[in-house]
Amino acid sequence: MTSNVGMTDRILRVLIGGSLASAAAFGAIGPWGLIGLVPFITGLLGYCPVYSLFRRGA
Repeated sequence: MTSNVGMTDRILRVLIGGSLASAAAFGAIGPWGLIGLVPFITGLLGYCPVYSLFRRGA
């Protein structure tokens, strides 16, 4: 599993995804905010399966 997410994309994914998940965990927004875990995890891993499907890489 090679990295296919660039550094700027990774930073944005971690920040936005983490913010959404945190807001949902603390009740500031509804549970739909937990969808933020997806970009958060892909940002930490540096790998996005959807990018692989479309042959997009960093």
